[in-house]
Amino acid sequence: MAAATQEVFQAIADPTRRMVLRLLAEKERTISEITTHFPVSRTAVVKHLHVLTEAQLVSGEKRGREKVYRLHAEPLEEVSQWLSYFDQFWQNKLSVLQHIVENENKE
Repeated sequence: MAAATQEVFQAIADPTRRMVLRLLAEKERTISEITTHFPVSRTAVVKHLHVLTEAQLVSGEKRGREKVYRLHAEPLEEVSQWLSYFDQFWQNKLSVLQHIVENENKE
């Protein structure tokens, strides 16, 4: 696994960072705006943003007194491709469930 890909997997392993990515998927946000969504300090949010920046998932731009962050979803493409392999297992389980439900309805 390439170092950059490993950084992406490590970055998204944390639920707080995944929530930050969701927030930034909606729109660009300042650190202050992001911080309001979490029960942690601004310093903790900045640390999470640093990890996401290192993984090239977000970037920040200084605007006046604040730094505004935006999402860069491209590095998630490899994660998506990796996860798509496992879709076959979900489809199989859903097919089995459908078969069970249909047979119960016939009885």
